[in-house]
Amino acid sequence: MTTANLEKGELMSQVKQQIAVANAQEMLAKMTEKCFKKCINKPGKALDTSEQRCISQCMDRFMDAWNLVSRTYGNRLQREQTKVLDQVDMTN
Repeated sequence: MTTANLEKGELMSQVKQQIAVANAQEMLAKMTEKCFKKCINKPGKALDTSEQRCISQCMDRFMDAWNLVSRTYGNRLQREQTKVLDQVDMTN
């Protein structure tokens, strides 16, 4: 592998890491907003037991849904990439 290819690979790796961090931050912000709106009726100094339970369940459901969507999207991208590569191989 040439130096240019190594640098390109390192750059791609850094971009992927930055995208992953941005996605995690977006997920956390959305989860916080949605679960707060759903579970906290009147903000105070502390959460009562029902609010704590609601927040916990809301966060669990949100994470499960986020992970399912992420996996499904990743699988779809992989299938599309494979399809494109197969088409390229057929033309060669």
